[in-house]
Amino acid sequence: MSKFDHSDINGHLLKLLLAIVETGTITAAAEQLGVTQSAVSHLLNKLRAITGDPLFVKSGRGIAPTAHAQALAVQARELLANLERFTRAGEFNPTHWKTTFTIAANELQRDVLLPALMARLRERAPGVALRVVASGIPTLDMLRQEACQLVISPRPPDGTDIMQKRLFEDRYRVFYDPAARAAPKSKQEYLAAEHVTVVYDGGRSLDLDQWMLTKGLRRHFAVMVPGFSGLAPFVRHTERLATAPALLETHLLKGLASAEVPMVCPKLPMFMVWHLRHHDSASHRWLRNELQAVLPAVLPTVLGGGRTNSRA
Repeated sequence: MSKFDHSDINGHLLKLLLAIVETGTITAAAEQLGVTQSAVSHLLNKLRAITGDPLFVKSGRGIAPTAHAQALAVQARELLANLERFTRAGEFNPTHWKTTFTIAANELQRDVLLPALMARLRERAPGVALRVVASGIPTLDMLRQEACQLVISPRPPDGTDIMQKRLFEDRYRVFYDPAARAAPKSKQEYLAAEHVTVVYDGGRSLDLDQWMLTKGLRRHFAVMVPGFSGLAPFVRHTERLATAPALLETHLLKGLASAEVPMVCPKLPMFMVWHLRHHDSASHRWLRNELQAVLPAVLPTVLGGGRTNSRA
């Protein structure tokens, strides 16, 4: 029988478990935690003794969690959240908040919103570090398993335990190289051109591209890239077109010309999404408010809004 019991578990061991699960190596976990590899190995051996499970096994050049470790990681995230709520039971003071807050976002949201948010946090909550991960097509597990604390996406996942608020709406524009061609003047000219678009991992296309297909509007996609950052190189010095969110014209598509899409098309809503467990957290609520506070400065026009609600 193990000489350890549940009282030997502490926040450091929980963070250690999650760091190894997330990074897949002892070296990377040590870097993330700011400790030595030997310290990680020592604490991992202690955790193995407490749980009675190897927790991690060799897998290629790294290590992979056992089924038991994966199950414990889910509980560890919840326990750490409870510990944070316990320590912040009184009035929340952002200047004393020390944490790494993980936000899932794709290139548009990352480049437009998060630098401004980080600048604001540096002034108001200097102990907060941002970790930005790719959201892709957000899933319920990202929030339920605490892979991130907040998602910024036009595609909120559906779940009764998932909360959302609309931040703004963007419009689509047609991007082109003015040295190679003029803007398409008609729907027919637009549809006849070669196009560059985004197709995410898993084969999911942009909402606009799916909408056009439902309307029987077919375009010839000469190039498909996995993210918005890949559009510009395939548009420059060519007659190709890329239809993308207007906000990209000051960031990833800066330098290209843009014009209105020569037909009526839907707008692109943007939401922030979080798990119900964080809804009443003073710190989480404060950070959500800070994100909304940067919108007027970074968006040419803030449209819409939206009440907070759960998705059934």
